[in-house]
Amino acid sequence: MNITERFLKYVSFTTTSDENTNMTPSTPGQMIFANYLVDELKSIGLTEVDVDKNGYIMATLPANIQKEVPTIGFIAHMDTSPDMSGKNPKPRIVANYDGNNIVLNEEKAIVLETAKYPEILMYIGQDIVVTDGNTLLGADDKAGLAEIVSAMEYLVAHPEIKHGKIRVGFTPDEEIGQGADHFDVEKFGAEWAYTMDGGEIGELEFENFNAASAKVTFKGVNVHPGYARHKMLNSMRVAHQFASMIPRHETPEHTEGYEGFFHLTNMEGTVEKSSLSYIIRDHDRDRFERRKKEFAHLVNKINAEFGDGTATLELRDQYYNMREKIEPVMHIIDLAFNAMNDVGVTPKVKPIRGGTDGSRLSYMGLPCPNIFAGGHNFHGRFEFVPVQSMEKAMQVIVKIAESVTLD
Repeated sequence: MNITERFLKYVSFTTTSDENTNMTPSTPGQMIFANYLVDELKSIGLTEVDVDKNGYIMATLPANIQKEVPTIGFIAHMDTSPDMSGKNPKPRIVANYDGNNIVLNEEKAIVLETAKYPEILMYIGQDIVVTDGNTLLGADDKAGLAEIVSAMEYLVAHPEIKHGKIRVGFTPDEEIGQGADHFDVEKFGAEWAYTMDGGEIGELEFENFNAASAKVTFKGVNVHPGYARHKMLNSMRVAHQFASMIPRHETPEHTEGYEGFFHLTNMEGTVEKSSLSYIIRDHDRDRFERRKKEFAHLVNKINAEFGDGTATLELRDQYYNMREKIEPVMHIIDLAFNAMNDVGVTPKVKPIRGGTDGSRLSYMGLPCPNIFAGGHNFHGRFEFVPVQSMEKAMQVIVKIAESVTLD
């Protein structure tokens, strides 16, 4: 099975995660997919293949040299984002892309426009996997999964490429911030690892956001609107007032690079009760802490105006910037940087405007920078991935495995 066939097979599994189920994995489709991957990993010749009750997969490609070298790992996640449906995607390959707009769905007039998504023009002449506009594609992170499995299959088939022991890890629920919750670092047994969960070709990342989730619940009082004067408190109007207090230019659509933000992800409401869900992000730890304090301050302002208990805040840290854990072992970045150059990929070292399992794993004792998986426009209907980018990512994995033996 080539990498394209493997990727198309993987995206056929529905693995959307759900933060509301309080289970691990959070959805049954992830375990179904995990069992499929276990069988596949065994079939290509990996050893010590197992999946635990929480859906975490680990496997080993044994060393084929006598020389003692570090055990390294490659990690990807099995779930897709709940931001958009991933059920029954209908991917297709635009062969030899010609640089024009791509009509994803003629009936619904859904078009991947080059004016809005000019990055696609980098891939003229390549083969691009797109959606039909009704679902996300799932390249985040099934491209990463396909690249790791294909690289392991290649190394098994080419014993002339010498390498040390390699560990493979696949996690559930990364998209809801729980991918590392039950990851057994000691069992994994690698000195360091790489997540294959980045975006466009060449991305190499060892900085990410500090991240928190916040949910504000607003309590109202419902009275017949004809007799509501000085009695009703409409929780939805209070929620709207709170949302308007968030600095409008400190949102994802107005920030880039190292700039942090507040992002409203969900809102629900009736007169009696409403809620707003946010994510809070910043690369700088001090600014991150100030953002959380400012958020709590705005909740207090609502309570000062409408009465104690009108607004309640649930605030939870999710992960932190991995940079401080990677800087002491920068040789693992140099290794990936050189591997990219060796296979003809120009490295693009940049901060992640998001997070990966690697950010938490780095704080759990497994330094784990992030390498490109090749996709663009994750979490939405305009997601796409060039086949050639996946092939290059696979080559980078193989080259890293080989390069560890040369140090």
